[in-house]
Amino acid sequence: MSGPSILVVTDAGPAVGGGHVMRSLTLAGALGGQGAVCRFLAPPAVEAIVAAFAPETERLAAVSTGPGDLAHAAREARFDAVIFDHYGLAEGDHVAIAQGRPALVIDDLADRPLGADLLLDSGPARRAEDYDGLTRDGVRLLLGPQYAPVRPEFAALRETALGWRGEPVGRVLVSLGLTDVDGITGRMVERLRPKVSDVGIDVVLGAEAPSVASLSKIARRDTRIVLHVDSPHMARLTAEADIAIGAAGSSTWERCTLGLPTLMVVLAENQRAAARTLAEREAALTLDIGDPAFDANFDRALMRLTTDAALRRQLATASAALCDGLGAPRVAEVFLKMVAARTS
Repeated sequence: MSGPSILVVTDAGPAVGGGHVMRSLTLAGALGGQGAVCRFLAPPAVEAIVAAFAPETERLAAVSTGPGDLAHAAREARFDAVIFDHYGLAEGDHVAIAQGRPALVIDDLADRPLGADLLLDSGPARRAEDYDGLTRDGVRLLLGPQYAPVRPEFAALRETALGWRGEPVGRVLVSLGLTDVDGITGRMVERLRPKVSDVGIDVVLGAEAPSVASLSKIARRDTRIVLHVDSPHMARLTAEADIAIGAAGSSTWERCTLGLPTLMVVLAENQRAAARTLAEREAALTLDIGDPAFDANFDRALMRLTTDAALRRQLATASAALCDGLGAPRVAEVFLKMVAARTS
């Protein structure tokens, strides 16, 4: 007997990046490991990411990531439960698509009513009262980085990576989002290049990222730079790096799982609370791209990170304590028990 069929409704695009799809794929993998069958609603922006990273995943085409188009596509699907990871959807949309079926909503914002039976918010500063008045009676909350969906290959490398954090800096990982909002990846690499010598620079971005063309030209001249486009090897790259320049999005928990000392760049409003908490816990050095003094602050933070081994060890220990990378199976177990109870 097959397990429950779960519809996954997520968002992607130049403005929102690919993080929603990637963490939904991670959760879908954990659900599949526990017997469920997951199928993604796949407008073009979502389809591109799923096809690149999980081509075997079942998809149902949708015209766009807009609420109306997603609801229309969902009417063609048969499913027992639904997962939402889409900040553009609120309670009315959740109810319209779920049609009474159990709904897991993944959120980071706590800024709108949600039609969730189970709510996941992995923000390190999130509190239950933040969702007062925004959720239905009886909703179960899964809050904090211990529930962050992180791909299993990261947890598999955790012990090895943590064993040698604090070593001299030989490799830098630059990972600022698959969609490379406003060409931020190219900007950061150009800022980084003259400030490090004899250091390998691994740059991760998506195939449609604005910085791909310019960075490809630079990499042909600067042999320190290796471009990784739609890379399936993020866990290995994260484990092998000595420091990172990374966005303050969902990839934060991948780096924390492997204790990678990070200069974290806040690229969006919804990333500020998590970045602030990591800074307070001395688990990352954080900068805001909107700060007028960003360039000077970046240079100072990079100097600290590359020259201070004690700082790198401290960042590694504090960040690894926040997240062990086992959140996806935890969430999957809770959700499947809820689905079983509702459908039995």
